[in-house]
Amino acid sequence: MRRSFSVVVAVLLSATMARAEVGTRTDSIVPLGVCLENYNYAYPVKYITLDIQHQELKMAYMDVQPLHPNGHTIMLLHGKNFCGAYWGPTAKVLADKGYRVIIPDQIGFGKSAKPSMLQYTFQLMAAATKAVLDSAGVGKVIVLGHSMGGMVSTRFVLMYPDRVEKFILENPIGLEDWKLKVPYQSVDDWYRSELKQNEASYKKYMTESYFHGEWRPGYDVLLEVPAGWTLSPEYSRVAWNSALTYDMIFTQPVCYEFDKIRVPTLLIIGQLDRTALGKNLVPDSVARTMGNYPVLGRMTQAKIPNSRLVEIPDAGHVPHVEAFDEFIQALFHFLND
Repeated sequence: MRRSFSVVVAVLLSATMARAEVGTRTDSIVPLGVCLENYNYAYPVKYITLDIQHQELKMAYMDVQPLHPNGHTIMLLHGKNFCGAYWGPTAKVLADKGYRVIIPDQIGFGKSAKPSMLQYTFQLMAAATKAVLDSAGVGKVIVLGHSMGGMVSTRFVLMYPDRVEKFILENPIGLEDWKLKVPYQSVDDWYRSELKQNEASYKKYMTESYFHGEWRPGYDVLLEVPAGWTLSPEYSRVAWNSALTYDMIFTQPVCYEFDKIRVPTLLIIGQLDRTALGKNLVPDSVARTMGNYPVLGRMTQAKIPNSRLVEIPDAGHVPHVEAFDEFIQALFHFLND
């Protein structure tokens, strides 16, 4: 009988040493493989194999080694419409400062497996993330979660507090419980919606929710993966996993447990962010009450003991792309303290 979450480390380095900077886009949107087989990351990709719910699933991660290690490791966890690739510039700066950087792709995302069926939970993702650290020989780690990665990382910190040195939340989703306002959507509902996605719909959503109505050429690279998948003949498998993870996000809030976090915590909150899943399913009068990140950031900081809040006034949902200098300054101030 196979041990749950047993790790068979497959050191499969993909021959990918491509662009290291978000914002460098040279090609138009092209069809992408289900596991991004034809999409390059900034650093080599390794895999572990996990035994989950009677199936073997490969989980991808980057392990960026500094030339002059400072003895600390930081783990960067991606958001819902993203994968580990968008952490390239952040990883480079961190590695230059001596940090070892671990960047997982969660199951269902990026270069990791897209199972035909899986009961997704944040506990499952946290356990899989721990398996990556265990396979890489990492003990204590600094955890940084962005967007949905904020929900994953919160669960990780609650489950494995002894493994966490410091904790950073960058514009996390899940600071409010959307199911109190948004009508229930079945997985099939989410799936039908996902099948309608394309480059134009992703750009419209990101412009309105992430970037406060202003799209810059440097953001185009963020469309490559989600829009490229919609052109794949196997897009239905990606859409199905996306639907399953939407259900997880809506039905498994973490906002009621922030007061249980006991590690030093930093919140970096772009003040122009208005991201809130399900806004399109409620009247405008209700939608306007959702995704108010200036208020949500302060409320969350008040819940977490030993926490700090850095507000970035002119940034939206992705400060490490939109306001990189301010983001990095806030991050290093916290790490160096």
